[in-house]
Formats: sequence, structure tokens, C-alpha cells
Amino acid sequence: MNYTRRAMMKDGLLAVSAGMIMPSVFARAVRASQNAAREGDMWAQAALGRTLVVVQMAGGNDGLNTIVPYTDPNYKSARPTLALAADQVLDLNGRLGFHPALTALQPLWKAHKLAVVEGVGYPNSSLSHFTAMDIWQTVDVDGQGRSSKGGWLGNYAKYLGGMIDEQGHPFTTLAVGSTLPTALRALNVDVPVVNSNTSEYRLLPDPASKDISAADARIQTLLKLYNTYPKSAPYAALLDATAQSAVAGSKQLADAVSSYTSTVKYPTTNFAKGLQVLAEAIVQKLGLRVGYVTIGGFDTHAEQDTKTTTEPGHHSGLLTDLAEGLAAFYADLTAHGMADDVIVMTWSEFGRRVHENGSRGTDHGTAAPLFVLGKPVLGGVYGEPPDLSSASLDHNGNLVNTVDFRSIYATVLDWLGAPSASVLGQSFSDQKFLPVG
Repeated sequence: MNYTRRAMMKDGLLAVSAGMIMPSVFARAVRASQNAAREGDMWAQAALGRTLVVVQMAGGNDGLNTIVPYTDPNYKSARPTLALAADQVLDLNGRLGFHPALTALQPLWKAHKLAVVEGVGYPNSSLSHFTAMDIWQTVDVDGQGRSSKGGWLGNYAKYLGGMIDEQGHPFTTLAVGSTLPTALRALNVDVPVVNSNTSEYRLLPDPASKDISAADARIQTLLKLYNTYPKSAPYAALLDATAQSAVAGSKQLADAVSSYTSTVKYPTTNFAKGLQVLAEAIVQKLGLRVGYVTIGGFDTHAEQDTKTTTEPGHHSGLLTDLAEGLAAFYADLTAHGMADDVIVMTWSEFGRRVHENGSRGTDHGTAAPLFVLGKPVLGGVYGEPPDLSSASLDHNGNLVNTVDFRSIYATVLDWLGAPSASVLGQSFSDQKFLPVG
């Protein structure tokens, strides 16, 4: 069949499923200098064997009912219906306790492989979901998150490009979902995005054709088309590399999934399935260095934890999904002997207000705790406990952050072997929950 470039674009042939869209490369500039490439090689070598998995808890997780200050009388008075009592929480240190829905994370805590960082946020926190998410993902606090430089993980990933090209690892970075997270966006990096059904990550046959093998013909046509593109033309090298990487990557992922086995039973949630995709990439040694998965639904303005006879409360259910998914992921890596160099970091765009509202829920807040877990983690409670007294809250009745979220990123990046100041644009203090070197 004779395909023209225009026909292929119209027919969708330039899109590899689940978000990896070929034409997008035309909008990206090739701006990596020789110095950046040399620095990237150094970073890539330092990162070999270490993997970061980022879990986004979208919607604004209620930190005070996740890591519960159950001994604080201000907590109890601010939340007459939502406050958890001492006999309900899973005690951590005599001051804080896990929400009971986080039971699956208790073994990690007891093994000192889970760090809780309290009071994480930034000055003048935005209460808008979209602005706050952009700020966390671009680290552009002063610009309200609208950075033209891409995301913080994208800034890291672009320096790993040398390892991708030289070692044939199209899955050095991988997002599970339907769209590319802002955190992973970069000017000169294409990050594959797959959903939890990895069989869809491939070039599909013509919908009008019943011949499944037609996909192979489309692949060959696609590659031939890009081979005829003038090598001296703008973006030619990037376009060719993207096409080759997409085709090779779909085969690598299919092969990895087909040969992967596990004795660990994952929950049936989409979140857990997403973590299993990342586990497959790690176990099958696809070169994963940054994985990204999202669990949503944390915007709990009303009936935050109302229980029925058959369903857990809304927030309880979400925390159960989070904990059980993470526990299965860690157990899977441990069973395969692949847990030594993998950490997981959670984040949410903001916490919730200290006082509950009139609808048995909580409104948009500011600072909140986050988790870092994994075998390399030095477990414990980090940061300063937020002050819940009325005199210490801001004018909206929200917490004042005690730990800048960028210092969490800096600690993680330094562990990965990346100069965090170069990625983040400035230096931040180490939070000490990961070993140095």
C-alpha cells in the first residue's frame, strides 16, 4: 500500500498508542550542548542500577488524617467528626500514627524502610489544583508553575539521553497512565506513556482491516518513510531516533511482559496494575531509572470518611489502595532480588485545611506529609511537626510549611547521582532519609 506522510498523519499512523505521539517532536527544539551531553554521560553512569518511582496522589491528600497527630488536642478540637482516636491509629512514635487503612505499610515502617517527611510544602502555597500541581512538577514557585523549561524529572531525564542511545533503553523513563505528566516533560526527550494494559503499547493495524499482521506492514512503512526523510533536515535525527525507539520499545515491553512471572498477588486496582507495569520493567531489566504512576480522588470536600456497611470511607479506601499497591510492589521486587536500588516517593499538590468543614470533609490546604520508601531508605520521621495552634496557622486557617518540597527532590536526585542544583536551578538542603554516595 502506498502511504504518503499526510495520509499517515490523518490515519493516525504516526502515533504509537497510549500517548507516545510522533508529531510532537516537531514542537521540540534540539538544544542539548556538548557540555550537557558530557555531563549527561556522567549522570547516566552514576544512575546505573538506581531507580526512582514517583507516585502522585492527585487531588490534595489530607495529610492530617494520613499521618495522624493523635496526641495533639488542637487536632481533636479542629475535627470533631473526622479526628481519629488513639485506639484507631497505628502508632509510629508515641506522637504520630498511621491511618488504620495504611496497615499494609506497617512492615516497611517496622523494618525502617519507610520515611515520613512532615510539613512539606512551599511559601505562599497555591490553593488551585492546577497551579499547585504545576508548581510541584516544574519547581517554578515564583512563576506559579508555568515554566517553559519542562518538569524536574524531565530536566533529569534529558541528561540520561546518552544512556538511552548507547545502551538501547527506550524505557529509561516511563509513565503509566493516559497522558505524560508535566514533571517528565523536557524539550529534547520523548518519554513513553503506557496504560496498565501493556498490550496496547504498539502500532495498531488499520481499524478497517481484519488482518492483524497488517501492523507489521505499517511498521515497515513507517520506518521506510522516516528513512527517506533528508538527514540534513530540521529534527531529522530526533525524528528518526523517536521512530526507532518506539518500534523497538513496543517489542521490548511485549517480550518483558510475556516472560515476567511473580508469586506476589497484586490488588486489582488500576493503581496497583500500574505499579506492576513498572515492576515488570525493573525485573526484566529494561533500564528503568524513573517510573511515574498516579492515584487520584483525594479532593475530599464532603463525606471524607463516611462508612457504609459494605464500603470503606472515601479517604480510607484510597489509602488502602495506596498502601496495598505499594506493599505488593515492594514484595514483588524483593522476591525477584531487585529491591536494593529502588525507592518510591509520594507527593500530592497540597494537604487539606486543619479544620473540617460543614460537610464532614476538608477543604484545600497547604503543607502535608509525604512518604519515601524502599530498601535503601533510612526509615523514620523527618522534618518538623506542623503547629496546629490557631495562632500559628495562616490567614486561611492552613498550616505553614516547615520543609520545602524541593529539598525532598534534591535528596532524591543526589541519591540518583545527579547534581541536584543543576536540575532544580538552585541548591537545597539534604533531608537525610537516604544514604550519601
